[in-house]
Amino acid sequence: MQTHHSGSSHSRTLDLRKNNNMTASWRSKPTLFLVCLLLSATGALPGQFQLEPLNATVLLGSDVRFNASMQGLWNVMTWTVGEFLVTTVLNSGEITSDPEMFSARFCSIGDTSCVEFTIQNVSHHESGPVICSVQGDYGSKTAQLYVQESGTLHIMGGNVTVMQEEQVEFQCVLSKWFPIPTVSWTWNNEAVNSSLYNTTSMTAGDSFISTSVLKFQAVRDTHVECRATLESLTSPQSSSVYLVVVPKPTDWTVLIAVVVSIGSFALLVLLIFGIIFCYKRRKEKKTTYENEMSRRVRTQSQISTVHVAGQNQGQVNPGYVPSGQTSIAPSELNDSGFFQANGSTVFESPDVVNSTNTGNAYISVDKPAFRRHRHVTIV
Repeated sequence: MQTHHSGSSHSRTLDLRKNNNMTASWRSKPTLFLVCLLLSATGALPGQFQLEPLNATVLLGSDVRFNASMQGLWNVMTWTVGEFLVTTVLNSGEITSDPEMFSARFCSIGDTSCVEFTIQNVSHHESGPVICSVQGDYGSKTAQLYVQESGTLHIMGGNVTVMQEEQVEFQCVLSKWFPIPTVSWTWNNEAVNSSLYNTTSMTAGDSFISTSVLKFQAVRDTHVECRATLESLTSPQSSSVYLVVVPKPTDWTVLIAVVVSIGSFALLVLLIFGIIFCYKRRKEKKTTYENEMSRRVRTQSQISTVHVAGQNQGQVNPGYVPSGQTSIAPSELNDSGFFQANGSTVFESPDVVNSTNTGNAYISVDKPAFRRHRHVTIV
């Protein structure tokens, strides 16, 4: 029985010791964590730090800043740009920079855990790695600096005036850009399809020259704008012109062709009618002339017939003296001075035709000579 009790006591003692050891192990963990923190604070553990930003893109001539944050104590910090050591910072606050374009300071007064490094008026020479090194177990961190250059741009030719539906071309020239900028076009504040323009670039020293050509068909008045942008630009640079579209004049070609065709046809018809009219007129005139000539012939025939008949109806003029007779005997003259042949009967000249037109033929004889007077009435 004793042996049994003694064995039970031994086992119970072992269980108590085990429980005590387990309690001690759990209680020792917070203590170990605090020890680790103290060792880290005193620099007993390797230090760590951060460098921000690891990539910086800035415009030529601007300032760029880098921040280095450390955990724990440190003594000396250096900054290297490219291959040159430019700034040294001591934990005590002493800062040395060469040249003056480089500078450093603590992020806040009395706090040595953060250092701000600044490069002023950056140029292409500062492009590349920026290295921050902390003496001791901190090591070094490297950031990349990219320097971009924003040049100029303008649209050649200025404002343009064209006819409606005419093909128009705009050329945008960009000079002294680095790197090659992103070029885009807008019209009336709307993006232009990239298929309508083409951009080419070429190097010019440390920068690029780009040319972008936009072609489209003019439809209406348009505000055209060329834009160029870089990663470091907060807003794109732009150049704009105005396109003035003049309405296309009416095409009278078809109308003129129709009018000319109709006019030619009408002229041909008039010409045909004119020829027909002239032919009929000439024919009628010829017929009239023949009728007139026939009428005149008939009239002349009638006149001749009447004249012959009138001659047949005339009477013999007894007072007529033949032209061959030159003298008359006094005994043949009566008291009135008229010729009397073989008797004392005196004849007077009667009317020749119809007694309407009268004519007297008489002979007067003067004392010295004989004179004959003849009166003739012509019908």
